[in-house]
Amino acid sequence: MAAQARLNEVARTRSTAAEPRHGHVSVLGHGGFRRLSYLEWGPPKAPRTVICVHGVSRMGRDFDVLAAALAEAGARVIVPDLPGRGRSEWLASPAHYTDRAYTGALSTLIARLDVELVDWIGTSLGGHLGMLMAAEHGSPISRLVLNDFGARVSAAALRRIGAYLSRRWRFESIEELEAHLRDIHEPFGQLTDAQWKHLAHHSAARDPAGGFRFHFDPGIARRFAIPIYMDIVLWHLWEKITCPVLVLRGEDSDLLTTATTNEMLERGPAAKLGRVSVVEIAECGHAPALMDDQQIAVIKDFLQLPETSKSASRPGAAPGAKTSSVRLPLARAS
Repeated sequence: MAAQARLNEVARTRSTAAEPRHGHVSVLGHGGFRRLSYLEWGPPKAPRTVICVHGVSRMGRDFDVLAAALAEAGARVIVPDLPGRGRSEWLASPAHYTDRAYTGALSTLIARLDVELVDWIGTSLGGHLGMLMAAEHGSPISRLVLNDFGARVSAAALRRIGAYLSRRWRFESIEELEAHLRDIHEPFGQLTDAQWKHLAHHSAARDPAGGFRFHFDPGIARRFAIPIYMDIVLWHLWEKITCPVLVLRGEDSDLLTTATTNEMLERGPAAKLGRVSVVEIAECGHAPALMDDQQIAVIKDFLQLPETSKSASRPGAAPGAKTSSVRLPLARAS
């Protein structure tokens, strides 16, 4: 009977991991309350809750492949759209898109989840927000994954991102938008055709003038309005973080340097406690898409989630597809 109960539990886990559930919460900021939308994968009462936070111009559906894999391993996975992106409501003014607005919204989301601790996976801006929250006293973050983000951020890379966001992109078709994504986000790595189509579908919104635009408020570009000529230094945050940290770096990244990751391995309380790992992702720049089986395995290992045998059936996976390789860790947390 115990074996049958275990089989029933596995079946329930797989059924809840298969499709996400949509949710939203009202968050207070400048201009009043706004809707923050999120997807929830996996068992609602799972012992582990993982939050995945996307980059500045992206949205939560970027994490579908990773979220499904983590949910299949038994985790509850929460994937928000940051304010002004995807299904989340736009803020009243471009000036309201601040780090404080983002961390305030995400703190409200964590309160909604009714859990004491969360694991955090953040890509680019999502990594920055994770560092901000992990550095706070009493932080609920128990493990932190920084995807191509660290304690020193290249000014040249930020200027590149700012110049891109300052343009008003418009596309005649989803196919045209997909071709653009394949070009501009080539550093994501070796994605399958299905994965590129998935990103394009969820990146697109109807433009009232006709055609399609990106599914975010153009006002998010305001923070890049003044060109950045000095690297952003965040050692003051890093030196307050004590939880285990996994840093993923695309080997061709122009945002996170190996000099910075090497210093992160030696500096700060987490490093002194042997809790920092760095893994370099081959054939990627800024930032690895985390849709690759090997990349997902590295994250599951760090989060101490069990391996599963159904990786080939995850959304967007294609048998025999070429994938990015993963370098051996530069250092491993003990």
